[in-house]
Amino acid sequence: MKISALSTDEAVLVEMGARLAHRRLELQLTQAALAEQAGVAKRTVERLEAGASGQLSSWIRLLRVLDLLPGLERLLPAAMPSPMEQLKRKGKTRRRASARSQPANAEPWRWDEEA
Repeated sequence: MKISALSTDEAVLVEMGARLAHRRLELQLTQAALAEQAGVAKRTVERLEAGASGQLSSWIRLLRVLDLLPGLERLLPAAMPSPMEQLKRKGKTRRRASARSQPANAEPWRWDEEA
C-alpha cells in the first residue's frame, strides 16, 4: 500500500507496522532481538508491527537499529529560508506565525444572517 494524504490514520499505522516487520525480517532479527537492541519491550515491537500507535521515541530507537533513521531527514527536512527572506529578516530567525489577514472587502460571516 502506498501511504497518501487520503489514507486514514489507522491505515497509515498498519502500513508503517508492516514495513517495520518487513525490514526486521530482512535483517534476520526476531522481535525479541530487535526490542533488546533498541532498548524497548518486546510487546512494544509487537504492538507497532500490528499497527498500534506508539511513542515517537520508541520508533526512533527501532529505526536506529534497523538503519532507517536517516529516512527521517526526508520526512522533516531542515527549514531553510529563501535568500530574500534572509535579507529581509537581517539574519534573524522567525519565531512567530502571524495571523492571516482577511481581504479589506470581506465581511465576517454570521450564523444569524439569512442569504
